[in-house]
Amino acid sequence: MNRLSHLIATVFLLLVLKSAATPDAALRIQKNWDLAVETWTAEAKIATTPEARALVIAKRPNATTFARKMWETISPSLKQDWTLEPAAWFLLAARGQFTEDAKGSKTPTFSAETEIIRKSIETDHLKSPKLIPMCMALAALGDPRSLSILEKIESEHPNKKTQGVAALGASIILKNLGDNADLTRKRLTYLRKAIIESSDVQLGTTTVAKLAEDELYVIRFLDKGRIAPDLSGVDSAGRPLKLSDHAGKVVMLLFWSSTIPESDRVVQITADMIKKFQGKAVVILGVNHDPLEKLRAMEAEETVAWRNFSDPENKLATEFRVNTWPTVYVLDGQRKIHYVGTHGTFAELTAEALLSEAKP
Repeated sequence: MNRLSHLIATVFLLLVLKSAATPDAALRIQKNWDLAVETWTAEAKIATTPEARALVIAKRPNATTFARKMWETISPSLKQDWTLEPAAWFLLAARGQFTEDAKGSKTPTFSAETEIIRKSIETDHLKSPKLIPMCMALAALGDPRSLSILEKIESEHPNKKTQGVAALGASIILKNLGDNADLTRKRLTYLRKAIIESSDVQLGTTTVAKLAEDELYVIRFLDKGRIAPDLSGVDSAGRPLKLSDHAGKVVMLLFWSSTIPESDRVVQITADMIKKFQGKAVVILGVNHDPLEKLRAMEAEETVAWRNFSDPENKLATEFRVNTWPTVYVLDGQRKIHYVGTHGTFAELTAEALLSEAKP
């Protein structure tokens, strides 16, 4: 009797797991995440006191939790085409999620799951008609290991529009691999194909044509070695502010917002850098996307101890083609770009190197 009960329970569990792995279940997870983020963002915008902000930060939706739910839903069915779109969502949700060990070392929380998805694409889905969202998710990860997959889709997929989107994704990843002439030519070749084959493909609220146009702009004006545009705007007090005001100094230009998941870490890293470079020819300038009142409140309570361009409508970030926060540009005294990427160690090392080179 006990064995029979155990068998019935096992069969029931398998049926429950099978029913959970459905497109509808995956869609519910995405919608619940969107609702949680929308609600939290609305609350964060109106939190102007330290106490209110602390309460809002404590309620920030946990991307790791939602990503785990999605993985549980799609992982048993990765051979099926319906999982491609939620798997792309999973990759974007998992991006930037890290697990810290007892020694303080951080590793990507979902590195194993991400690799399983990559292998599944190569094994089961290289010619699937549903690959477009996945191509852009792989590009957003910026991981060189995804480049070979995108290049296979670009050359082997039966649909020209999918080839074009894969070409756009490959160009985006190549941007992170260097700035030599050969890589630039390859990027331009991929962008040309993306525009020819897929310019009208809609990607969320934008199109392939718009993204390719932005990438071409980056190559011309915002790659390493280029002279950065002279950003011009106002600070939180409405005073004029320009990049060229700081000619002759190393500038760390930080695009950020208090609503990004790692905002606390961004504030702490920036505060540490201010202390480290105090008295040296280094200026940290923020380009902040928060409502003006919130930026003023953070500066007034000295949570934010560096000057910021106020950019609530994202106009300045658009001028620098920033679509991922936080992003840091490190510029020398002539506004020449030496680093573009995430906030932290590499940006700091670049600034230190520029200071060293500038010494007589």
